[in-house]
Amino acid sequence: MKKILFLGGAPTQIPPLKYAREQGYYVITCDYLPENPGHKLADEYHNVSTTDKEAVLKLAEQLKIDGIVAYASDPAAPTAAYVAEKMGLPGNPYKSVEILARKDLFRAFLAENGFNVPRSQSFYTLDEAKAWLDEIGVPAFIKPVDSSGSKGVTNLKNKDHLAEAFQHALQFSREKKVVVEEAIVRSGHQVAGDGFIVDGELVFRCWADENFDDLCNGLVPIGQSFPTSHPKEWLDIAHAESQRLLTLLGMKTGALNFDFLFDQDGKFYFLELGPRNGGCQIPEVIRYSTGVDLIKYTVDAAIGLDCSSLSMTPSKGYWSSYMLHSLQDGVFKEVYLSDRAKKYIVEQDIYVKPGDKVFKFTGSHHTLGTMILQYSTLEEMMDMLDHMENDIRVITE
Repeated sequence: MKKILFLGGAPTQIPPLKYAREQGYYVITCDYLPENPGHKLADEYHNVSTTDKEAVLKLAEQLKIDGIVAYASDPAAPTAAYVAEKMGLPGNPYKSVEILARKDLFRAFLAENGFNVPRSQSFYTLDEAKAWLDEIGVPAFIKPVDSSGSKGVTNLKNKDHLAEAFQHALQFSREKKVVVEEAIVRSGHQVAGDGFIVDGELVFRCWADENFDDLCNGLVPIGQSFPTSHPKEWLDIAHAESQRLLTLLGMKTGALNFDFLFDQDGKFYFLELGPRNGGCQIPEVIRYSTGVDLIKYTVDAAIGLDCSSLSMTPSKGYWSSYMLHSLQDGVFKEVYLSDRAKKYIVEQDIYVKPGDKVFKFTGSHHTLGTMILQYSTLEEMMDMLDHMENDIRVITE
């Protein structure tokens, strides 16, 4: 029986655990949160931090695992690559995964290799950050070099607030290092979505428009809408640049999570290329819209199964994910759903119950539940996503 070690057991990490159990594999989970629901699906759970690569390697060697998976987790992705490299398991080069997972290393690599990149520097001290901000001006993004889910990010519009934004970013950085980056004025929506590499080739990708809620935090995605609204010729450029980057890094196998934009001149900019599956229900929506199950391929690839059947498949219909969230701190009472919302929802999973304390949505860690919705037309989808507060609301008291 194949043994697979999964790094994490959070609600968003349950899908690959379920698939592995269905296939009859021996499932092992680890993280430092024993109450995470995914651990209930495991044959074994170990209280080991997913970012402690030496401790995870020791555990993996003791258990004689056949594969390791860091699903929807940027912090755990380098650990998975490190363990796979040390044990000769399927995976990607550790140094390359580390570059993709660290915003400072990623920006430097892009610049060194001729990609379009915003002016960006990373700092341990506020004084250095101030000097750089004086050079690039505002607006600027202040963010941790190593967080995920938009945690610790500020869209700085006033230089006088740098100290506050810098300290906020530090709270979410394990490296205690902060990126100060010029803001690129984008054309249309920011783009998100997932892809998959087989033998070094980007054989599949499915991209969506990223949606935000300006009522609480305009930086944290509340969902993705498929398909993306950008023209094919722009997406072809994005694909070519993605393949160039993957080739330079020597990436070989597995899932990818994209975040990129086009500026007002149509120039392509990477924001992130995560060496793992996306959160926000992205793989699940892709499965609905294309029939391609990236959850299955992720687990299969981790134990070296043949994934050559995977190929580009267009998105059909109009689909979106939605991250249920509160606009304010309070005590959860209920979720209001309009008749229109009830008609569109095909899946929902609410994490909270009446009486639970909830917080204003400032990062993915404040997500209260997830939904997948299907629409009849593009117009219906865009109208609802632009005014979602009229159809889906968290009621607090």
